[in-house]
Amino acid sequence: MNKILEKRSLNPTVTLMKVEAPLVARKAEPGQFIILRADENGERIPLTVADYDREQGTVTIIFQIVGAATETLNHLPEGGYIHDFVGPLGRPTHTGGLKKVAVVGGGVGCAIAYPVAKKLHAQGTVVHSITGFRTKDLVILEKEFEAASDLVCKMSDDGSWGEKGLVTDALKKLIESGEQYDEVITIGPLIMMKFVCALTKQYGIKTVASMNPIMIDGTGMCGGCRLTVGGVTKFACVDGPEFDGHEIDFDEAMARGRMYADFERHAYEKACNLFREAK
Repeated sequence: MNKILEKRSLNPTVTLMKVEAPLVARKAEPGQFIILRADENGERIPLTVADYDREQGTVTIIFQIVGAATETLNHLPEGGYIHDFVGPLGRPTHTGGLKKVAVVGGGVGCAIAYPVAKKLHAQGTVVHSITGFRTKDLVILEKEFEAASDLVCKMSDDGSWGEKGLVTDALKKLIESGEQYDEVITIGPLIMMKFVCALTKQYGIKTVASMNPIMIDGTGMCGGCRLTVGGVTKFACVDGPEFDGHEIDFDEAMARGRMYADFERHAYEKACNLFREAK
């Protein structure tokens, strides 16, 4: 059981929790994830480590309320307990030797991009962060990115925050202005990462994409998180979650991600009805 020390809403559908988890905090690195269960009957949820404090023994998670399991998690109160909290899992983001990096985050993916930008900035790497959201109301971690970046480009679909346009518009503008990056790291919706990788491939810039496919056990045994990378089957939980973005079969990943959309929606509606009835 892990105590929820802090809980706050970042926007109408995204929640931050700071969790007491000293063993996980001791080993966690940017890019890694945990698997939790909100209660003893709960579904396993993989969530990226958004931040950690080794001295305080805490791990921060940020999640979007999209299904029954995250709806249940969101109903746990500050001071309450998460039943299982296991990690860190996956491979940490490689940051060694990078002198200048563009970190491209979209939507709730910015929660995954932030700790990467933070570590890079702390080690002296020049960090250009490009963050994109549909609208101003959905923005998260704005001040945190400003503190962890040498340059921040803010993009929104409707122009209500930063500049109107896509993250690829900002990235292309920076590249064509003469910025030279050792690497681009992109984290967000699959369709966004697909087009970021297509753009950087044109310019020959190494690009890493963080994948978050359907995941069950987090050990590679179930095979649920399989991806095709460079024509070879990989497992996000043990081989990733980060891969060479120019080698990922994004179309296959998007098709697999849609397989359970209807089921998840029905489960979410059922969970919402149960919470309403409980009130």
